[in-house]
Amino acid sequence: MAEVVGAPEKGPNAWAQAIAAVVVVGALGGGLYVVGKNEAKAAAEPATCSPDAADKKADQAARAAHRVSGTQLCTALNRADLPTLLGTPQEHALTAYASDGTVGLKGGTDTPTPEGNVQLDTYTVQLSRSYDDLPVAGLEDVMTDATKKTILGHPAVLYSSRTIAIQFNLGGGKSETGPGGVARSLMVAPDTKDGGGSYELAIWRQDDVPPDDAALLRVAEQVLPAIPGWTTAG
Repeated sequence: MAEVVGAPEKGPNAWAQAIAAVVVVGALGGGLYVVGKNEAKAAAEPATCSPDAADKKADQAARAAHRVSGTQLCTALNRADLPTLLGTPQEHALTAYASDGTVGLKGGTDTPTPEGNVQLDTYTVQLSRSYDDLPVAGLEDVMTDATKKTILGHPAVLYSSRTIAIQFNLGGGKSETGPGGVARSLMVAPDTKDGGGSYELAIWRQDDVPPDDAALLRVAEQVLPAIPGWTTAG
């Protein structure tokens, strides 16, 4: 028996395309995260962002450093109306989890890359934060298939990336990877001054159908202001 799930492709991202000295692959949120879809019937109640001991420790450390944590991103993303915003009101969150990883930069510097993930039957949604010094404005000129946007008064870039289809052989314990579908991502400056760093909101579908940009923008307009520390445009 095999199971196929989708995950963001580990290809060049905005950092890698804009700054040759930085060796980074995958989404801005960090490394490759895979959520296996449960074959059993989903529980009647939607999944919640319930942090374990490690998540609570990471959350406390992030707050002490005046950064947003993965748990906070997960909580902002996993809202009751998320399925409606995505255009699938009959669904609910099957899995919701947070991660507080880092991306290693040249010279030994680690940049925090917290993220939250929510998976529904149709869509998977990922919200991450990058604390690099790279402004968002102008990235559309160095990224492939990118469009300049303004979201809630903040500079933003909308672009596409591929997903990786990961096939798990549940009997043999091996896995295989191959090309998957399309993910649509929105990179947004955390403030109107665009002094560096970004939020990235990405959505992709389990059935490999291209995701709906209108759904991505609806989610962004509702979720981003709910993130602690978000700066409202004056």
